[in-house]
Amino acid sequence: MSTEGPVSSPTEPPPRRPKVIKTNQQQVFLYVVLTLLLSLATVWGGRALLHNSETLIFAVGAPNSDEALFAAKLAAVLNVNASRFRIKIVNNADSAKALAQFDRKQADLAVLRTDAKVPLRARTLAILEHDLVLLLGPGNKKIKSIAELKKKKIAVVAENDASLAFVRSILDIPDGPDAAKIQMAPQGATLDRLFAPSNGFGAVIAVVHASRAVRDKGYEQVAKRGGFTLNAIDEAKALARRLPGISSETLTAGTLSTSPQIPDDDLDTIGLEWLLVAQSRMSPTTAGELARIVYENKPALGLDNGFATRIEPASVEKDAFVMAHQGAADYINDDTKSFMEKYSDLMYLGAAALSVIGSIFAAIYAKITRIAPEKASELSTAILDIGERIEHAHSLDQLECLQDELEGILRGAVIGLRDGTISTDGLDTFKLGYEFVRDEIGMRRDYLKRHAAETDKTVQGDGPAQHDDSNVVVVKTAQSA
Repeated sequence: MSTEGPVSSPTEPPPRRPKVIKTNQQQVFLYVVLTLLLSLATVWGGRALLHNSETLIFAVGAPNSDEALFAAKLAAVLNVNASRFRIKIVNNADSAKALAQFDRKQADLAVLRTDAKVPLRARTLAILEHDLVLLLGPGNKKIKSIAELKKKKIAVVAENDASLAFVRSILDIPDGPDAAKIQMAPQGATLDRLFAPSNGFGAVIAVVHASRAVRDKGYEQVAKRGGFTLNAIDEAKALARRLPGISSETLTAGTLSTSPQIPDDDLDTIGLEWLLVAQSRMSPTTAGELARIVYENKPALGLDNGFATRIEPASVEKDAFVMAHQGAADYINDDTKSFMEKYSDLMYLGAAALSVIGSIFAAIYAKITRIAPEKASELSTAILDIGERIEHAHSLDQLECLQDELEGILRGAVIGLRDGTISTDGLDTFKLGYEFVRDEIGMRRDYLKRHAAETDKTVQGDGPAQHDDSNVVVVKTAQSA
């Protein structure tokens, strides 16, 4: 009966590959989701910064008033220009109530004439229109002074009662019997009718838009009939100094009529300004952008009746009746910052923040997805395992299998050191273990060869028979091979 030792598998085992830490799929998915959310938040923030729409409330008078029609024009221009601003128009009974709404901070924009009560927080964006005060006398009669004018019955030609109060203020006539001599002219009344003896008016004061006065052919027709005389207001500069909101104006020759030429020479008078105003709390960026849109789209903002056809920049002087908004002043003075100048600090901070966030996410991603390099010393365990199996190898075939397995570990280690999947940590231990096991395999090989030779001699009768079980195994194995 013969006993065989353990026989190894005839198939050579594959080289041992370095151990790899598996990627946590849930963590990778979470990282991808967070990265996408961060990207979307960044894009959304940029779009919100640059294109977020802003609704501005525009308080105006009656729907058919000049300021209401102008507000509608401005809203249309903003839509056409794809501006981020939107205008919400709120109508009131009259301009005074619209300004009261503005004063209560219930509106962002309003239009005021400088003889009105100006809200404390109003700041000018643009001058929309000038109103002229025309002092007209019947026929060829001249009115030489304000003192002479006070003695006459006066008709005021204007669109509303606010102009009646304005005329009484420039004449310095308090409420009482004298104030009754200054009356509003009936709507649609012509100069011929007002100067008719039956009405008894010794003068007519017309408060009209400058843009409308130059278009009105009625003055020329009445002048051809010798119906009126346009008088200068010699006290214009004194009135402008005495009464806030009044400006000194000059009518150039031929303003009202070219044939006959009225006035026949430049003439001094007084006037008022119509201002587009915004709340002082409005950001300079918003105010500057609105001012730019108004100045660049003047032809589109003018009304058919002439109002706002000659829009002018706001006065940036410190002594202006209504101070210019800082944003409008920056634009007028060409101090408006470019996009890079305005947001450079914010962009640098954002870039720094994104860099830090990106580094953190990159570190997290590398931590959860990278292949952790195996220490070279950890491979020593596999080598020592081969060393423990050497004493159980009772044939050269089994020993060769162990030799191939050892060489496979060595090849894997070399490849891992090259690819970075194995670190050099403990490399000396690995080398020592490899050399030790390699020498053990060599000694075991010599032992098996020597005992195989002795067994062959015994079989051939050259020596006494040996009863060592291990020798019997070797012989049987060698014969079977």
